[in-house]
Amino acid sequence: MGQRGGGGQAGARTPWTGFAQIAVSMLGSPCLLWLLAVTFLVPRAQPLAPQDFEEEEEDETETAWPPLPAVPCDYDHCRHLQVPCKELQRAGPAACLCPGLSSPAQPPDPPRMGEVSIVAEEGRAVVHWCAPFSPVLHYWLLLWDGSEAAQKGPSLNATVRRAELKGLKPGGVYVVCVVAANEAGASRVPEAGREGLEGADIPAFGPCSRFAVPPNPRTLVHAAVGVGTALALLSCAALVWHFCLRDRWGCPRRAVARAAGAL
Repeated sequence: MGQRGGGGQAGARTPWTGFAQIAVSMLGSPCLLWLLAVTFLVPRAQPLAPQDFEEEEEDETETAWPPLPAVPCDYDHCRHLQVPCKELQRAGPAACLCPGLSSPAQPPDPPRMGEVSIVAEEGRAVVHWCAPFSPVLHYWLLLWDGSEAAQKGPSLNATVRRAELKGLKPGGVYVVCVVAANEAGASRVPEAGREGLEGADIPAFGPCSRFAVPPNPRTLVHAAVGVGTALALLSCAALVWHFCLRDRWGCPRRAVARAAGAL
């Protein structure tokens, strides 16, 4: 009886003993250990307050580079063979500012005529002008030489600011105008230029200019030589005529002296 009682006490299982065995078996599972570590060891994420958003925006503002100042493009309306400003913007390291232009749906404004350089020896002139503040596709020149009809020059591309006039007559007076054109039409020419050379009122900074070709210096030299030669011949003829009359008729003073001595 005593042995049975002792064996019954050793082999008896209580509820706490079963719970301990279940806990030990569960703790030996890798998945459960990972779940417990994530739950108790990793800190929970806290919601951001509005102050946190403001601090982040301030940090981004402080680290951002300041914008580069915009500078005008190296574009000159009066420069010959000037590259279009849009191409200068694409070619430069930073975007530059182009001058304002009128709408391409409107005809361009009149260009501004510049200096007219005359080469009288060769009978030609070089005309300079400045582009308008308008989109331009091409230019051409109009030349009046005293007649009603104007002579139209060839078409020039939009980069040209200089053209040459040939076949000018020495001593002639001319009126030249530059015309700009695009898809919407051509710039206007003052009505005074179309009325001829006499009485034409041409603005100083308009698209037209009046100029006179001086006489050819070679012509002046030839004329001076001719006039000098003619004067020399006249002088020689006068001297010959004078001496011939003197030999024929005698000297009047000597005749008077001889008559007074005879008396």
